[in-house]
Amino acid sequence: MFLLVGMSSALWRMYADHLFYRWEKNVVWEMVEPYRRPKSFTPVLSIYVAAFYTGVIGAAVTEQLYKEKYWEDHPGEAAPLMKPKFYYGPWNVRKDRRPNE
Repeated sequence: MFLLVGMSSALWRMYADHLFYRWEKNVVWEMVEPYRRPKSFTPVLSIYVAAFYTGVIGAAVTEQLYKEKYWEDHPGEAAPLMKPKFYYGPWNVRKDRRPNE
């Protein structure tokens, strides 16, 4: 019984010390923080570059498949512009207006 009481009082003392000295750790880390090495942007940048080029290649493949399907039905004709997939606003192309030559 005495061992259990002594153990619990030791645990409470450790917890009280932790609460009392916790602010000192924060002060120390706030002093060290400006001298830390900045986090690297290389992983984030490489993911963004990979995602961009994946989208570019995907768009090129999609457009090529669209043209091939159009040419199967209309051989020898020029394929019209593909309608945008994720843009639902006005997008028509006016061929009758040309800049002054």
